[in-house]
Amino acid sequence: MSISNPRYNELTQPILIKYQLIATYILLSFCILGYFNLDNEVLNIIQSSVADAYIAVSSFVAGTLLIFYSLEKFLNFDIGVFLKKHPKLEIVGCSFLGALPGCGGAIIVMTQYTRGKISFGSVVATLTATMGDAAFLLIAKKPLIGLFVLLTGFFVGIVSGILVNLLHGKFFLKLTGCQVIKRYASTSKKYKQSKNLENLWLFFMLPGILIGILSAFQIDLNSVFTNRFVKDPVSLFGFVAGSLCFFMWLLPLLHGYKIHISDNNDTVKYRTISDTNFVTGWVILAFLAFELSVHFSKIDLSIIFNTYLYFVPLISILIGLLPGCGPQILVTTMYLSGVIPLSAQLGNAISNDGDALFPAIAIHPKAALIATLYSSIPAFIISYLYLFIFEANIFWF
Repeated sequence: MSISNPRYNELTQPILIKYQLIATYILLSFCILGYFNLDNEVLNIIQSSVADAYIAVSSFVAGTLLIFYSLEKFLNFDIGVFLKKHPKLEIVGCSFLGALPGCGGAIIVMTQYTRGKISFGSVVATLTATMGDAAFLLIAKKPLIGLFVLLTGFFVGIVSGILVNLLHGKFFLKLTGCQVIKRYASTSKKYKQSKNLENLWLFFMLPGILIGILSAFQIDLNSVFTNRFVKDPVSLFGFVAGSLCFFMWLLPLLHGYKIHISDNNDTVKYRTISDTNFVTGWVILAFLAFELSVHFSKIDLSIIFNTYLYFVPLISILIGLLPGCGPQILVTTMYLSGVIPLSAQLGNAISNDGDALFPAIAIHPKAALIATLYSSIPAFIISYLYLFIFEANIFWF
């Protein structure tokens, strides 16, 4: 028998959840002590990876999401109502939402699908167009390339969605009423985040956004603010703030809480913090996986991938079939490091579905599997066309 007494629930919470603000202060104190007192090559890699992830990616993600969620909230825009009123724009609109950086737009579309409101072709268009949270990383590091990849995914998504509806019809794999009811029948306990912890997060993020913008213009802020006490104060700031994001993302997972996708019912502040921490967590893990694997293996990955150039796009496409944003962020990290070519990045961007695939897997696994396999077809075509024309110069005239 469950007890609904709020006081009882508070007393029975895990100690790290109950005292999450104090635990965070202790963690950040250890981070600062470690930054000043530990001089080890591996630890330096960890410090720089966390700082780079926060300054180059997290600040950009937070600023973008804050603007996007604020407009969505105050303009009271409901995509489901819009698509219902304009059915001819369904595939174009869904592809556009999928092409938006992050998984938010694609998850909105998948939510509409789980309610039986859009066609299967729109699902394919969305999953083809979306690049997931890896888009934030790519845009932050290479804006023009990021825009090119997103636009490519957008147009390829439209074509794919139209072809799928022509091939199967608009009612192919349409969810039944029972499946829709099942989608909303299950409930799980939602993680409640400390308000003081959210305010601490904002305390770091507001100047972090400014630092991220200035760093994007190649301004060396460490040399500007260096002093006799701290050699690289901006890197220290990024390391501490990045550790805060990572800990806030990891804390509920350690205690068995499920990650709930933010929606319009949540506050703008909560949605921004939750989604930014999610992206930050995976970016930090991807940075560390790449940097530490190179450090310990002493292998030059670029030489290996250049040797087997024609298989690299295929490998990236297959990685894109994996649900979630973590593997895709790792692929983007490898592209930005010069390890894999742009053709491989294009293939992965088109084939990957980010976190948007999870709602469909939970409710309609057959539709999820077919949709993600369909998205791999244009990924294969586009990536190898780009490889043969622009990189391998096979069709060079």
